[in-house]
Amino acid sequence: MNCSENNCSSCIFDILKKILVLQKQDFSCENYVGCDKPFLGPSLNTVCYNTRPIQLYICSTGTRWTFDYTLEDGTTGTSSVLRVEALDDCCCTCRILYLDDTTNQYLSTNQFVTIDLKCCGAIRCLNDINVDLC
Repeated sequence: MNCSENNCSSCIFDILKKILVLQKQDFSCENYVGCDKPFLGPSLNTVCYNTRPIQLYICSTGTRWTFDYTLEDGTTGTSSVLRVEALDDCCCTCRILYLDDTTNQYLSTNQFVTIDLKCCGAIRCLNDINVDLC
């Protein structure tokens, strides 16, 4: 499949839009699972989550998008875990998250990437988390 021939994937866009709305405000709804769960956290009573981490897959290869990052202390790495920050037409701006080896938790970077959703073939949602967005 040639990504440049794809239209913007409406199902992925719709899921990312829902995730973005969830991260910006609080909902109380029925119990759901997966990417479409209409609240953050493992249950409705949990309010300490502000992020639904995602991984996006390249449509032409099926591999995960990965991005290099550099932390303020100079540490560098590569991550495929992202936080949706904005949507504009078929473009998604995401914050790069990384796994802290000492705490085994995802932390945020101050580095962002913009992805053309025409090149995304799949999305994977990870468990909801709380990240510092400074």
